Amino acid sequence: MDYAFFEGRIVPVEEAKISIMTNSFHYGTAVFEGIRAYWNEEEGQLYLLFAKAHYQRLIDNARCIFMEIPYSADELVEITKELLVRSQVREDVYIRPIAYFKDLKLTPKLTDYTPEVAIYLYRFGRYLDTSKGIRAKVSSWRRNDDNSIPARWKVAGAYVNSALAKTEALMAGYDEAILLNSAGFVAEGSGENIFLIKGGKAITPSPDQHILEGITRNAVITLLRKELVVEVEQRAVARSELYTADEVFLTGTAAEITPVVEVDDRKIGNGEIGEITRQLQEVYFRAVRGKIQRYRGWLTPVYDK
Repeated sequence: MDYAFFEGRIVPVEEAKISIMTNSFHYGTAVFEGIRAYWNEEEGQLYLLFAKAHYQRLIDNARCIFMEIPYSADELVEITKELLVRSQVREDVYIRPIAYFKDLKLTPKLTDYTPEVAIYLYRFGRYLDTSKGIRAKVSSWRRNDDNSIPARWKVAGAYVNSALAKTEALMAGYDEAILLNSAGFVAEGSGENIFLIKGGKAITPSPDQHILEGITRNAVITLLRKELVVEVEQRAVARSELYTADEVFLTGTAAEITPVVEVDDRKIGNGEIGEITRQLQEVYFRAVRGKIQRYRGWLTPVYDK
């Protein structure tokens, strides 16, 4: 049986229900995170990846919308560990924490409401095809601007933007959308950061391009520089650069490292997963399962030994 953390208690997930009158349900004023835990069969251990960093971002983002979460990042990590132990998880799993205003009042504002935190498990396996690569479409929808709903905040209501772009791509026969920002430069996927490889160098949109400053993005930059000895440049990226890139890949907690082999019906490189992307995947998946000692600091073991 899977359990959830709801209204201060760990309960069977079926009991974790909000009212139809819940304020954040109506106005999208919830803040959420996605966290992965990876099972290491040889060690019999489940590792949470970047758990404290995700919870600190949840707290920081919540504070930006005047929501003071009544838990510290460390406390939320410990709650998540207990949740996983109670649910007896011994496989890769995705964890969804969400902070919301639980008040049963219908006014679109951010003050004088009571915040609550819920955490539950989602066993969805791979989010995108990391083994063969995906086809992507540049969306007609623009990424929401930092002066409307900042993309750097994981606010629930902002993801209507992602849903519109993703749906447009799926209905057109693609796997994922790539959004441009209001200036027409590449921002990110519907739920992922984006990297290009050109001439042996990695290029990714800089934080001022209306992107989520991804935790996985930062880890990938570290791996590119330290493990693959690949230079990383952060700057504005033109749409046309996608078409002439040697490799393109997406990164994110859910997407992990997903190769993009085609954009707007144009093959990327030879239309197959590129060598740098493949090497990056190999080192990343070893690191997140605790198989590279120098990256054990990224991980929180769940089961006591």
